[in-house]
Amino acid sequence: MSEGQTFAPDAAAIERLADAAVARLPEGFRRHLDGVVFRVEEFGDEAVLKELGIDNPFELSGLYTGRPLGEQSSMLSGELPAMIHLYRRPLLDEWAETGVSLEELVTHVIVHEVGHHFGFSDDDMHAIEDAAG
Repeated sequence: MSEGQTFAPDAAAIERLADAAVARLPEGFRRHLDGVVFRVEEFGDEAVLKELGIDNPFELSGLYTGRPLGEQSSMLSGELPAMIHLYRRPLLDEWAETGVSLEELVTHVIVHEVGHHFGFSDDDMHAIEDAAG
């Protein structure tokens, strides 16, 4: 994103912020993310929102889908890979409403969803976020 930008960041810009957030994670965490797929989408789809009991799609800025590391097994072939979904429109809305930088918001969501990949609690995820800067 460049200074003087007059348009909302696109999915590629959000993806670059996500890549940078992952790069700032401690190496001990990054090395376990090799098989995780990162996706930037406009919103969570209707089935996901319904499953989570969310009426307003702007309330979901990210989601982890897949088995946490401790539950993965080579015996479970045929499953979709673990994925971290970032939802662009809710992120942009929160960015506009809060004044928190988009980089900070994306980092927060990445750390939170990576925490789910590791099976961590919210407290654990806050410690990871602090380490990521």
